[in-house]
Amino acid sequence: MRNSNKVPVAKILDAQDKELMAIRKLERDGNALVIRGKIFGAMPMVAKLTPEEARAALKLIDFRTYLFLLTMLFRKS
Repeated sequence: MRNSNKVPVAKILDAQDKELMAIRKLERDGNALVIRGKIFGAMPMVAKLTPEEARAALKLIDFRTYLFLLTMLFRKS
C-alpha cells in the first residue's frame, strides 16, 4: 500500500553527495520566503530569504547559469 501522507523533501548535497540539508517546507511570510528543514539530518532550521537578499543572489548568477536554472527542472538526475 502506498503512503500518500509522506511529506516531500528536497535535499541539498555537498560535493561528496552527503546530505547537508533536508528542506521540508517552503512558505511565504509577508515578503520573505521561509525555508524549514533540518541541517545534517538532526538540527531543525528556519531560514528567511528577503527580496533584497534574493536580488543580491541573482546578481551572482551569470547568463549560462541562468539558462541552466531555467532548464534544470526538465533534466534527469
